[in-house]
Amino acid sequence: MKKLNALLVAVGMLSSVSAMAQDTLRYGLESQYPPFESRNAQGELEGFDIELGNAICKTANLKCSWVESSFDALIPGLAAKKFDAINSAMNITEQRMKNIGFTTPVYRIPSQLVAHEGSNLQPTAGSLKGKNIGVLQGSVQETYAKQHWEAKGVTVTSYQDQNQVYNDMVAGRVDATLVMSAAGQSGFLNKPQGKGFAFVGNAVEDETILGKGIGFGLRKDDVALKTQLDAAIVKLQQDGTVATLAKKFFPGIDVSVK
Repeated sequence: MKKLNALLVAVGMLSSVSAMAQDTLRYGLESQYPPFESRNAQGELEGFDIELGNAICKTANLKCSWVESSFDALIPGLAAKKFDAINSAMNITEQRMKNIGFTTPVYRIPSQLVAHEGSNLQPTAGSLKGKNIGVLQGSVQETYAKQHWEAKGVTVTSYQDQNQVYNDMVAGRVDATLVMSAAGQSGFLNKPQGKGFAFVGNAVEDETILGKGIGFGLRKDDVALKTQLDAAIVKLQQDGTVATLAKKFFPGIDVSVK
């Protein structure tokens, strides 16, 4: 029994050392979703999640690296250990928590419908019946549109990146898009391409589908990493770093976690 106990202690110590030995945090992200993450003219990653991720690494004494993926492939990629954490504006939802774990929520962004100004569309099944709504594949906005609207005569078309949705809206192939408000504002409405379009109606609500906030996706057994990242997140929330980044990238939007 003493030998068994000693062995268990040694294994526990080895596991702890192994967990503490990680010095590089590999983030998985989909890089076509400004202002959260995108590439600038020099090909460099930029955006809220990029600066947040770097701040988290600095606070947790980790080095950052970035692995790109389509959004719908992020959870499978995490499971396959292609990276250590999903940092790509991913909402924490009950459905996703069946497959992966999450850090504590970092911030929250409402989801709104974007359509032509004067279209008189509203984010309801009755208003959108017969219309074609574009959404990002694998997103909570896709889930919301399919569950609340699709069975009531609304066509929901999924795309691998949000920019493809905007292009098809301008071309008239889709009538509107359901998107996180900050992404719709910065990635479309603030650009020449978005002229003549606007948010229509209020933000949609469904906590079960849309979640309680956005955090980093983790493998469920990465307990030590979750503890390390949670501590860094709380520190950056308390010292005002998260709020400062929000003002830079999402002016006028309250990102606080309720």
